[in-house]
Amino acid sequence: MLIARAIAEGAGLESRLDRLEAELAARDMPLASAAMLEHCGGVIEVAVPEGGVSNLAEAIDAAFDCPDRLIANGPFAVPSLFVSDMDSTMIGQECIDELADYAGVKDRVADITERAMRGELDFEAALRERVALLEGIDEDAVGSCLDERIEPTPGARTFVHTLKSRGARCVLVTGGFHQFADPIAELLGFDRVVGNRLGAEEGRLTGKLVGPLSNAETKLATLREERDALGEGALVMAAGDGANDVPMLRAAHMAIAYRAKPVAAEASGGASTSGDWTRMLDLLGVPSHEWVAG
Repeated sequence: MLIARAIAEGAGLESRLDRLEAELAARDMPLASAAMLEHCGGVIEVAVPEGGVSNLAEAIDAAFDCPDRLIANGPFAVPSLFVSDMDSTMIGQECIDELADYAGVKDRVADITERAMRGELDFEAALRERVALLEGIDEDAVGSCLDERIEPTPGARTFVHTLKSRGARCVLVTGGFHQFADPIAELLGFDRVVGNRLGAEEGRLTGKLVGPLSNAETKLATLREERDALGEGALVMAAGDGANDVPMLRAAHMAIAYRAKPVAAEASGGASTSGDWTRMLDLLGVPSHEWVAG
C-alpha cells in the first residue's frame, strides 16, 4: 500500500479530490482512501493499493498543485534515521561557489557546480576541478564565508531537533567540505558528519582534497551503514537536491527532493519546493506545539 501526504490548504477540496481520483484512474491506480489529518491542519492523506511512486506523485501534483508532499510504502511514522545532503538542502548556498568568490572565480565554479548537480558532469572530476581553482585562498576565508554568506534553509534547525527529540539519528553527508559541514552540523543538531576536506598548508588552501572522497557512493554507503546499525525495521528518510543524492534517495523509505534538480526529483516521491522544512513536520504528523526549535 502506497500512502501519500500532501499540503491541501484552501477552498475547493472536494473538486480537487475528484481530480485526484480521475488522475489516479487514468494511471490504473484505484484510490483506496482519502482523509484530512486531524492534528495537522491542511494535510491530506491518500492511499492506493498499487502503482508506482512516480505515478502517485504526478497525480497528486496535478490535482493539488502542492509544493510539499511525502510518499511512503506503508504507514507514516517519524523516521529512525534521517540522512541529508548539506549544500542547497540544509543550507541555502553551495559553499564552494561562495568560497570561490574570495578568489574571484565564482562564476566559473558555479557553472561547474550547476552542471554537476544536474548530472551532466562526472562528480569527482568536477569537484577536483573546482577545488583546484581555490588554490591560494587564505584559510581564514572559510570562516568569513560561513559567517557572512551561509544560512540554514527555513525550518532546518527545527526539523532536525524535532526528529532528534523523537529518537531519530540525524546524519549530514555531503560532497562538500568538513570545514563548512562540521560547524553547520553542530548548529543544526546533526549527530554525525561525512564529507570531503580541503587541503591547506601554511594558512592557505592547496587546491587539493585531503583524505577519502565523499561522493554519491559514500552517501549511499553511509545510509546503509547507519540503517544496519539501528537494526531491522529502522525507518529511513533521506533528503537532497542533486545527481549525487540520487542513490541514497532511492534507498530511503521516504525521500525528500529539496528544491531539487530534475534528476533528483525523479528519484524521490517527496518534494519541498516551498522550501520550509517545518512543512515536512506537518506531513509527518507532528503537531506544531511539539516542534523543538533547538
